[in-house]
Amino acid sequence: MSDEVVEILRPAAGGGVARLSDGRVAFVRGALVGERVRVAVRERSSSFARAEVVEVETASPHRVAPPCPHGGVDSCGGCDLQHADDAEQLAWKAALVSDHLRRIAHVERSVDVRRAPSPARGSRTRVRAAVDDAGRLGMRRYRSHDVEALTTCWLADPRVSPAFAERWPEAVEVELRALGDTPLAVVRRHDGSTTVRTIDGHPYRGPVAARVAVGDLHYEVGPTSFWQSHVDAPALLTERVLDLAALEPGERVVDLYSGVGLFAVAAARVVGSRGRVIAVESSPGAVRDARANLSGSPRASVRSAPVSARAVRGAAERGDVVILDPPRAGLARGVVSALADVRPSRVVYVSCDAATFARDLREFLDTGFSLRDLEVHDLFPMTEHIELVALLDTDRPRGDSSQ
Repeated sequence: MSDEVVEILRPAAGGGVARLSDGRVAFVRGALVGERVRVAVRERSSSFARAEVVEVETASPHRVAPPCPHGGVDSCGGCDLQHADDAEQLAWKAALVSDHLRRIAHVERSVDVRRAPSPARGSRTRVRAAVDDAGRLGMRRYRSHDVEALTTCWLADPRVSPAFAERWPEAVEVELRALGDTPLAVVRRHDGSTTVRTIDGHPYRGPVAARVAVGDLHYEVGPTSFWQSHVDAPALLTERVLDLAALEPGERVVDLYSGVGLFAVAAARVVGSRGRVIAVESSPGAVRDARANLSGSPRASVRSAPVSARAVRGAAERGDVVILDPPRAGLARGVVSALADVRPSRVVYVSCDAATFARDLREFLDTGFSLRDLEVHDLFPMTEHIELVALLDTDRPRGDSSQ
């Protein structure tokens, strides 16, 4: 390791970009654009380095003290933008999304990142905590397996706070879930089994599926099923998906990577008894939840299968409306090609990763789709992450990738 003074040129995933004295690009964690900082170089490769701020010599006017007692480059690795004010966080994220679109999708587009309605503090309803050798909950340090034990999590729903005062010796990971009325801890043990406990570690004997309201819709969400982590995300994303999809009564909707049916349930209400909704999901727990959540919609069904080219061709038809909400890794290989063959009328793509979205967008554009709208929402405050909602359609012939 070595120290040197650098100037931060622009944002990038993993830290601000600087140039070291040996000419290598460095990604500097804990820095802001325009700052002059002394850094410790932690990793070097033949083409780039990773570094952390040791001292700020010239601070950005957007620099603030981290609000969490566990903030800082040597502590919890969960929040990487706590040292930036709200305006700078949004600007940083906008720059990252624009950069991914330009470099990966070859799309030049200005980006406006929209704030979530709720304050950042206490906005996370799900927190996955690591467990140290003493059984304490914590987060892994940045690019490390070491666990930083926490006394609190500034972003987490305060109802999960008692968990940090307990010891969890049988656990390798504890997911704290503040969904519905009763917060719970989903404990993953050393032997690979999973159990549900109260938030202060006691055996839990009540119903393990949370009942969660999203507006006037209600969902059953099992302890291992995915649910959006930001308190505003389910309602906000449902509203934006429905708005961009512009569904009409009688339309046919295919919801791929449907989870517990967040979008499928809302879509089924809009298309009504003359329409049809097909949800495709691979997680057994989420499939069970989705079937329960769609049980009141006789023209809706859930297929238990990985989302693949075969699943797309078996579920979607020409002129359908398709909703996509894949995991961070993006769409499975062959999905875009299958959609291009099917020719849905429009596709609404929800993504939590700008890089994989940009990769998939390039393939959509190359197979005859147009990007009609793109929204970026800040549903991961204090981090570099964002949520994107895009509308694509197939007005153009295949092979024309112009925008």
